Amino acid sequence: MAQLNPYLSFRDQAREALEHYRSALGGDLEISTFGSVPGMAHDPADEQLVMHGQLTAPGGLTLMAADTPSFMPYVAATSGVTVALTGSSDDMDYVRGAISTLLDGATDVVPFEPAPWGDHYGQLTDRYGITWMFDVGDA
Repeated sequence: MAQLNPYLSFRDQAREALEHYRSALGGDLEISTFGSVPGMAHDPADEQLVMHGQLTAPGGLTLMAADTPSFMPYVAATSGVTVALTGSSDDMDYVRGAISTLLDGATDVVPFEPAPWGDHYGQLTDRYGITWMFDVGDA
């Protein structure tokens, strides 16, 4: 079955960000650098940049990211929600734990609390400029 997965773009902080997200979400992290694939590092400064990083977290969550090498234009994250972490009431502790870690250095925080539509909702922009939305319903 096909899946939709967030794929985040960084100038040069993908490894640091993915390690931070692993501390928030748990799971296994795999990282390939431009230097680990023959012919991909056109500039020696690009060798340690992340060509592809993938965090596989509990419950089937997958978050991917890469750095931007010198031969490609960097496109920063756009405004608005970039990553949505949602679930049912069974996921409340997991989502709260993730939020607790992601709050470190976060801005534009909308507290995670009951919303008018009945779910718990919150939002933040993390220390890397990525905007996260959280929604946990009763189902």
